[in-house]
Amino acid sequence: MATSEISLSLSPFYLLVLARVSGSIVALLVLTWALHFKTSFYPHSSSKEDLIYAVLHPLLMVIGFILVSGEGLALACGIFGIWTKFHSSDGIVANFYSLHSWMGLICVSLFGAQWLMGFLSFWHRGEVRMTRIRLLPWHVFLGLYTYGLAVATAETGLLEKLTFLQTKGAVQKRCTESMIVNGMGLGLALLSGMVIFAAVLPKHQTPHSKTIYSSNKLHS
Repeated sequence: MATSEISLSLSPFYLLVLARVSGSIVALLVLTWALHFKTSFYPHSSSKEDLIYAVLHPLLMVIGFILVSGEGLALACGIFGIWTKFHSSDGIVANFYSLHSWMGLICVSLFGAQWLMGFLSFWHRGEVRMTRIRLLPWHVFLGLYTYGLAVATAETGLLEKLTFLQTKGAVQKRCTESMIVNGMGLGLALLSGMVIFAAVLPKHQTPHSKTIYSSNKLHS
């Protein structure tokens, strides 16, 4: 019995290690794609400024927004990542034509609302305790939904970009760059599954700790 309890308590640790490894692989792939194949991002433009913004977009949105989404930096990276698309020579309107664009705007907006709700509702004490308890399930749901939407948005962006490059003949279907982009998509799908599973994984408590917790709630 003791052995099974120990293995259950250690399982979140191994899950965290796998998530970190998957995240590191995804980060390495997006860095390789953005820096080694950077000419694929703007094959129709000779502007170095546009090329820099185009390269920064996947770096900021994948590494800065998805991989570090648990940090306060993620919101700033997401906003700056969208700004890089709006600041290119194509203008703002040109970035509202695809599903990927709309999903990205919704995702960053939800992340900002999530951060604001957490700041206003969960950093207070005393008189708003019941409000925090009522909002907690919605806070958790919104966080998981936003994270899943961010991964789905990245997947649509990868598919959109790779399809565009292959249609224009800039990238072959069987080449190193295609393998890197597809591997990145698979890595994000695997990573998101582990992160969401870790978030909903039941916390293993001993009967004694549950009794103490219930007693504290009754006396509070």
